[in-house]
Parts: sequence; C-alpha cells; structure tokens
Amino acid sequence: MSANYVVFVDSTVDLPVKMANDLGLNVIPYIFTLDGKEYYNHLDYREISVKNFYDTLRAGKTGSTTQVTSHRYLEAWTPFLKEGKDVLYMCLSSQLSKSYDQSVMAAREASEVYPDRKVIAIDTKSASLGQGLLAVHAAKARDEGKSLEDAAAYIESISKKMQHWVMADDLHHLKRGGRISGARAMVGTMLNVKPILTMTDIGKLAPVGKTRGHSKALALFLEKLEMYEFEKNETMYIAHSDVPDLAKQLTDMITEKYGVSNFVVNEIGPIIGSHTGPGTIALMFIGGKGERVALD
Repeated sequence: MSANYVVFVDSTVDLPVKMANDLGLNVIPYIFTLDGKEYYNHLDYREISVKNFYDTLRAGKTGSTTQVTSHRYLEAWTPFLKEGKDVLYMCLSSQLSKSYDQSVMAAREASEVYPDRKVIAIDTKSASLGQGLLAVHAAKARDEGKSLEDAAAYIESISKKMQHWVMADDLHHLKRGGRISGARAMVGTMLNVKPILTMTDIGKLAPVGKTRGHSKALALFLEKLEMYEFEKNETMYIAHSDVPDLAKQLTDMITEKYGVSNFVVNEIGPIIGSHTGPGTIALMFIGGKGERVALD
C-alpha cells in the first residue's frame, strides 16, 4: 500500500470476508434488529449466520436496520488519523440510508480535530456487491499509488457506469419497504411475478419491470449484459439472499453465453436483506456503454 490513506467501507458491501481482508479494507459494521434482538453485521456473520437470518424472515419475523452515527465513524477513523493517514470512505447509497449524511458530518469534525488530515466520504449510489465492486477498485487504486483525490475521482467516474440488476422473490418485503402496494404484492405472489429493480443514477432502488418465474428473470440479466456492453475483462459480481443454486445457474449462463470466467458470488447480508427478503438475486457489473437508468 504505497498511498498514505486507508479505505473504509460499510458491511453492506457484502464482500467475502477473506477478500475484504486481503484487500486491506476497513469495514464498519451496520447494526440490525431481528425478531427484537440487536446484532452487528460483520462480513463473517459472527453474531448470526446469514442462513439463520433468512430462515427467521421466512418464519414471518421482520428485520430492521439503523444508520451509522457520526460518532461511530469518528471512532473508527481516529486511530488512522492519529497515525498521519488520510481516509477514503465508500458509503452505502444515500438514497437507502442516512449514514452518508452522518459520515459527511464526521468528516467535517475530523478536519477540525486533525486539520492536516483529509477524509473524503463518497456516496457510492450503490449497495451490496455493487458497492463492493467499487470498494475493490478503490483498494486497487490505492495500491497502484493513486492519490486520495485521484482515487475518489476515479470511483466517482466508474460509479456512473455501474449496473445493478435485481430480481426480488419475496414481494411482501418490497411492500413493507414501500416499493410496491399490498395488492400488487398479493397478486404478484399468486402469479409468480418477479419484479425487476435497478439502482438508478441517484442511487435509488427502483422497480423497472417484471417477469414470470426465475428463468425469464435470469435471461433478462443476460440481455442487460449485452445492452450495456459489459467490460469483458472485468469480474462479474452476483449477490443472492440464500439461493445459491440460482446464483450458480446465473454464473453458468453468463459463462456459456459470454465466456466470462471471473466471478465474485456471495450472500446479500442482513442489512440489505432486511429490505429485499430471501430469494433475491442481483447482478452487478461495469458497463462499457451507457450509464445508469435515470428515473424521475
């Protein structure tokens, strides 16, 4: 690590813990509540397994999340600032959490206490492995010797080309989160309708279509790869909420059609999973053509 700064991320990046450790990412765990009990969401799921989390949701219990406070950010950053290091922080989309606002507040406070140090907080306008993909690029930029400012500008530029395509299986979780109405959730469940969502240019998760069944949803993902002319040398990121067989089916389809062999496949953790529910699958990649969907 030749650059004199550290990269911080939220546990919402949903990266495999070994990968995050190998990249030298500093991870701030979000807090969630499940069936009345509070947990810290670490990438190694040390407090509750992701399988137990989704089984609890399937049993009819609900999960909720809380934002990271400015105090917790300062607490995490301070040891590095004291060492004379700057901080690049990669936050979950500000459209999904108020944590980004808290991080900006913490960055201002840090500059007052450590005027010789810099903290740059980036709204990735992403979530789960989309956010994780950007964090991987930030770590690589740091290791290549890019300055703090250059790394931040680089992440901002590729974020515009980031594609998030999501198929949600449990419509009742989307109803609870205000994405669809109760009537649509009931009818859609009866008809095996799978809503398709994307992360928009402002980082908002928005429904953009629907399909019948899993197979048609996965076929739609392949169409999006072609539409946005994905960078074939890039790694494909696939996140799922306790449906590994579906994730394997998607990787096989992408490999067969496009010859892609580099994937990062991991579970959607409890923070994002509290809002999307079990059975969700998402594909994240950097497009070579076009930018994110813009919606009003």
